[in-house]
Amino acid sequence: MQYQTIRIGTFVLAALALAGCSKDAPQQAGPQAVEVGVVTVATGKVVMTSELPGRTNPYLVAEVRPQVGGIILKRLFKEGGDVKRDEVLYQIDPATYQATYNSAAAALAKAEANQASVQSRAERYGDLVKINAVSKQDYDDAYAASKQALADVESAKAAVENARINLDYTKVTAPISGRISKSDFTPGALVTASQATALTRIQQLDPIYVDVTQSSVEWLRLKREIENGVLKTDSKNQAKVKLKLEDGRMYPHEGKLEFSDVTVDQTTGMITLRAVFPNSKHDLLPGMYVRAILEEGVNEQAITIPQAAVTRDQKGVPLVLVVTADNKIERRNITVDRDIGNDWLVTSGIKVGEKLVVEGAQRLASPNVTVKPVPAGQMGKDNAAATPPAGQSQAAPAGNAKADAAKK
Repeated sequence: MQYQTIRIGTFVLAALALAGCSKDAPQQAGPQAVEVGVVTVATGKVVMTSELPGRTNPYLVAEVRPQVGGIILKRLFKEGGDVKRDEVLYQIDPATYQATYNSAAAALAKAEANQASVQSRAERYGDLVKINAVSKQDYDDAYAASKQALADVESAKAAVENARINLDYTKVTAPISGRISKSDFTPGALVTASQATALTRIQQLDPIYVDVTQSSVEWLRLKREIENGVLKTDSKNQAKVKLKLEDGRMYPHEGKLEFSDVTVDQTTGMITLRAVFPNSKHDLLPGMYVRAILEEGVNEQAITIPQAAVTRDQKGVPLVLVVTADNKIERRNITVDRDIGNDWLVTSGIKVGEKLVVEGAQRLASPNVTVKPVPAGQMGKDNAAATPPAGQSQAAPAGNAKADAAKK
């Protein structure tokens, strides 16, 4: 009996020990859902733009050349300054042209004097021939002489006008208003009429042109989307243009698209587009490289997703991870059109209301794993709230720890 009592006591102690161990041992949890950050697909209003490379070109260009020959006496403008139309730029030696003008004026006076005398004779002979005081032949000769004298006067007037024009051409004037470049000829240089080398060059910079190129494929796509109503433009289908300068700054003034070329370059497949911009401060100079941002229209039902949600397979095809209704992951190929800031514009592959993984994709070991979708940017916040501060035990409150120490 004593032996049985000892065995029963031993069994009870062992059972209690096992019970205590099972109480202190942590319970084995089942597979936990992987937390991922997601965004919900939605539509929105997006202004469609294209960024195209281009160059600035002057609004008007005039190469200044002399129209008469001679020695340049003076240069009357400041290189690199602004000039007005008809402002005198150069003075060519006018001596020979002044003499020619004086000679032509004297010849005109002589012709006018002769014409007056011959005209009087013809009028007298006209009265005398009526009473047969002079022969009809004499009258015809006097009448013909008066007509010839009148023609000589007109010829002399033309010579005077030609001499005056050449004399005026000795003052080389600006054909347009604008910014003038450096002078290629100095006082003392000999110039000739209509020479190949220009004296200088004038460019009108306000307003100024910006010529950009766009592929014919993009032009056809834009035209098709406008016709289908995907893009909405103004009544004239004109696009507004903004300008990005070489240093990355945005040009403060907005431009207008003037025209697009009527032919496609056969070697490049590009179409030239021309926009005009105000340039009162002359911040834009001819030949500058710029990037023109064309506002093509507005897509009222555009689907855009963050670029962080898109990866690409080995073939370069874009794909996303979609959270299904049972919180599983589905790989989905999509079609993207262009980037809109930090987003992609999606044309096919996803639907409104679907959830896309943008955070925590690297934690997904297999496509069949169960996930816990949370809004993007909220991952780990619930766990962080449940985690105690560093250095504090998670097993018992601070008060219990002191009690245990007192017992010891």
